[in-house]
Amino acid sequence: MDESDLNELHRLLAILQGIDVGVVMLDLDLRVKAWNSFMENHSGRSAAQASGQSFFELFPEVPQLWFRRKVESVLTLGTPAFTVWEQRPYVVRFKNYQPILGQEPLMFQNTTLMPVVSINSETQHVCLIIYDVTSVAVNRRQLLEANAQLEQLSRTDRLTGLSNRGHWEEELKRQYARHRRYGSMASLIMFDIDHFKRINDTYGHQAGDRVIQTLARITADSIRDADLAGRYGGEEFAVLLPDVSAPGARLLAERLRKTAEATEVMHEGQSIRFTISIGVADLSEPCASHEHLIQRADHALYASKHAGRNRITVHGC
Repeated sequence: MDESDLNELHRLLAILQGIDVGVVMLDLDLRVKAWNSFMENHSGRSAAQASGQSFFELFPEVPQLWFRRKVESVLTLGTPAFTVWEQRPYVVRFKNYQPILGQEPLMFQNTTLMPVVSINSETQHVCLIIYDVTSVAVNRRQLLEANAQLEQLSRTDRLTGLSNRGHWEEELKRQYARHRRYGSMASLIMFDIDHFKRINDTYGHQAGDRVIQTLARITADSIRDADLAGRYGGEEFAVLLPDVSAPGARLLAERLRKTAEATEVMHEGQSIRFTISIGVADLSEPCASHEHLIQRADHALYASKHAGRNRITVHGC
């Protein structure tokens, strides 16, 4: 690009001063030949200060190998290259000065890197265009977070914070399908609070809720990351244990039973004690469906109740 070309370029940049995008002209050594007011405002360097400087000295955060390959591709193919904020949040590190979006410290950017062809059809410069897409990125992130929260709420029991019945039963279906296909093992523990109506009648429904929440916390603290604890309904709970047979599930059930028995719930200055009855079943016996496993665990639970409560029954034992 000769002097007349550069003069023409500067005239074009003068037009671009009021445009709210960053424009940086680089030579083949990746030294700055021009940049507009957007770059001045966000970098804190005037065009005169930046002129002739290495792009990497001005922006050391830019990965050199990655950027050089981008430039090489642009020069070789003669076509633009792009980056989007979803893949790379920014190319150059600029602070975010938008007050409404102040929770984001840095500007999110989309960029275009394009060849600049002179009058004699030679490409001796590349132009980097930087778009501030912080508002788009923040809105998109907030939408994703809101959707994730809604999804979490849709599968969570509001009182206990455990999985609701719909969610853990869907997971049980998946474990049953996995068992049918690969022969994998899974166990189901079902338990409820003994004489729960008596607790409600004696201490009130808020006290009953406190007992349910306490048992939910005990359950969540006792299981593995791979396990799934949920509320079946009322004062009844379920724990799904992938890759665990009935003997292993019984060990967890006994830990739950002992911890519940030893726990004191305080409500409005009153001490409440409670116990739980537990039923355990696994997939070692043929099951026609995942509901069949629920029925087995539920029958074992009621066998524990009929045998005197505060005990564990394993289906088939």
